[in-house]
Amino acid sequence: MSGTMQFDLVSPERSLASGQASSILIPGSDGDMVAMPDHAPVVTGLRPGIVAAEIDGGVQEYVVTGGFAQITKEGATVLADEALPKADATSEFLDVRIAAARESQGGSAGATADEAAKRVADLETLKGML
Repeated sequence: MSGTMQFDLVSPERSLASGQASSILIPGSDGDMVAMPDHAPVVTGLRPGIVAAEIDGGVQEYVVTGGFAQITKEGATVLADEALPKADATSEFLDVRIAAARESQGGSAGATADEAAKRVADLETLKGML
């Protein structure tokens, strides 16, 4: 097993990170997961949360609002709906997303209503983590 894997984090606006990481914490749709070199291949949805990559002995943290992650034994690519460095995330940034999620929750039914409620809860939890 090698000590690092390629890590890339991109959003529609820009590439936020690219480098060799020893581990990457990913807020998967079914729970947090840690990608490390030689990881089994997997694709997962992202829930709102924090992606944390250990690069050069330090940890780089990014807030994501959703998207997908693809993990292979050679690397991990995170394709975020929206992403920004954790230090740049503000309560106002999340308040806008929480309000939009609540608005979409009102017109939903069944499983869609459950998904909207989970998104609101995930965004509120993320806001509490900042």
